[in-house]
Parts: sequence; C-alpha cells; structure tokens
Amino acid sequence: METNRSGKLWVVGAGPGAVDLITVRGRALLARADAILYAGSLVSPEHLTFAPAHCEVADSSGMTLEVMVAWLLERVRRLEVVVRLQTGDPSLYGALTELTTPLRAHGVEVEVVPGVSSAMAAAAAAVESLTLPEVTQTVILTRTEGRTPMPEREQLRHLAAHGATLCIFLSATLMPKVTEELYQAGWSVDQPVLVVHKASWPNEQQIIRGRLADMTALCREAKIGSQAMIIVGPSLEAAQRPDNRASRLYAEDFSHQYRQANR
Repeated sequence: METNRSGKLWVVGAGPGAVDLITVRGRALLARADAILYAGSLVSPEHLTFAPAHCEVADSSGMTLEVMVAWLLERVRRLEVVVRLQTGDPSLYGALTELTTPLRAHGVEVEVVPGVSSAMAAAAAAVESLTLPEVTQTVILTRTEGRTPMPEREQLRHLAAHGATLCIFLSATLMPKVTEELYQAGWSVDQPVLVVHKASWPNEQQIIRGRLADMTALCREAKIGSQAMIIVGPSLEAAQRPDNRASRLYAEDFSHQYRQANR
C-alpha cells in the first residue's frame, strides 16, 4: 500500500440545494480547499464562490468513477485540502464506499462531513412532520427499482406494507411504478402524497400535493423529473386533523429530568 505523502480528502455533503444549507464545517472546508471535485449535475455552482482563488475546481458530472478516483488521488498527493463536494448527505446514495475504498487503499486519509438530506428539506419545505405520536414513529429512506436493481426483501411493496413514512429517492420518473407498488402494499387511492422538486433551491423549488390516485398525472403536468423527493405516510396533512395526539414529553403530568409533573 502506498503512503499518502501530503493531503487529506474531505467528502462534504452540500445539502439539498440552497447554498446556506451546507454545514458551517462544510463551508469552512470549501474556504480553505486547494482542490474541489463537485457533482455539477446536482450541486449548485454557487457553493464554489466560497473557494479561494488558487483552488483547482472540476465538475465530475461527465467523469467515470475511475477518472474521479484518479483526479482526487493526483491532487491529494500534492495538495493539503482536497474536497469531494456531493449533494445532500454523502452516506445516502452518494457512492461513498465506491469512491473512498480505492483511495484508502492508496493510503489516502478520508473524512466525511454530513449534509442535510433532501428528505428533511422536502418535509421542511411543506411544513410536514415525518413522525407523529401514536401514528408513526418510523421513517424508511428508500427508492424504487429502476436501472439499479433492488434486493427482493427491499422491494417498495414490502417496505410500504409496514405503514410507516416513506421517503422515496430517485423515483419521480417512475411514479406509475411507485403507485402500483404502494397499491400492492394496501395503500389507499386517497392516501396523501407529497412530491417536492429541488427542495430549498431558490426560485426552482416545486411542491406538489395530491392523492396517490392522481400523483402520476400531477407530476407529469408539472414536468417533475429528476431531483424530486416523494413522501408518503400517515403523518402527512396532520395539521388538518383535529384529533392528533400531542407528544407526552410536554404533557403537564409527564416528569423528566428537567421538569416535575404537575399532579
């Protein structure tokens, strides 16, 4: 194994889109980066305005994995701070293992900086909660099967059978398939569905609300394709229901280490 003689690779989550939703740590790394390889098809180029003038910048959208690894390895051997800037959070659909394994085999030191996921940004944009007391306490982050196969046990119909909140990535172009899988799992045609395109992107964010039966048509009408999050679950539209249970944490008769119950 070769020994890394110089720098370090930082894999930084840029967040869902808006430049001010990157973490403070992520922005600080961009500000002192010697080289940045960014996912140009997904990451706003506005993030690059924080890079110093001497910084080498390249867009990975046209690169293969092998070319990306070679580009990063060459820079990290001679520069101190090398950043791979990815959309959302690197640990979610970020090809993190594929990218870092060959680099670490060459002795490259790697550190990951988490980012805000588009799942959280989409829920925030629509002012929706992904969990609700006594309704659902589980969130499943998944995708439906397209060109990338899914393990049989993780087919959407199996996961949806739990009745928990589903945040479905990378599937907006497969809405008919998503709908059919949810029907197979027993979800109703009247089930509320939320689709958020480019969550948090200034002047580009679109929020589509509807029912399972009409979401394919609504997304087609709005020309929703890539970079969209599908959220479906029992907590959607909770603000419109009068019988929601409040969290016990804030109840007057609930004691915890910071407050004694009023009895």
